[in-house]
Amino acid sequence: QVRMVESGGGEVQAGGSLRLSCTASTLDLDHFAMGWFRQTPGQEREVVSCLGRSGRTTSYADSVKGRFTISRDPAKNTLYLQMNDLKPEDTAKYYCMVVSHSGSQCVPLDFDYWGQGTQVTVSS
Repeated sequence: QVRMVESGGGEVQAGGSLRLSCTASTLDLDHFAMGWFRQTPGQEREVVSCLGRSGRTTSYADSVKGRFTISRDPAKNTLYLQMNDLKPEDTAKYYCMVVSHSGSQCVPLDFDYWGQGTQVTVSS
């Protein structure tokens, strides 16, 4: 069964940085467009950033543009999210997922691949 495995979260002060990683042992992530999502308790999961299958196209939520960078390393079958200048409003659990990505549209595919996520907590 495929499950995304996210890691790299933690607690940082505002202005700090973290790099999240995502992999899946039984899925070649390089064959898919991929996305990062985040969710806080009681809120809907929201898209943070997506990367096209080719690796050449990206999209970002307005709230993270200029601060977050999505990338992947095919050799390591790993997707990354570099998060700089973190703000308290970035506090959430972060998830990765295979997506349909076209322009600014980024929609999770309807597969039961969601992992446990990784918690990011930013203090002021």
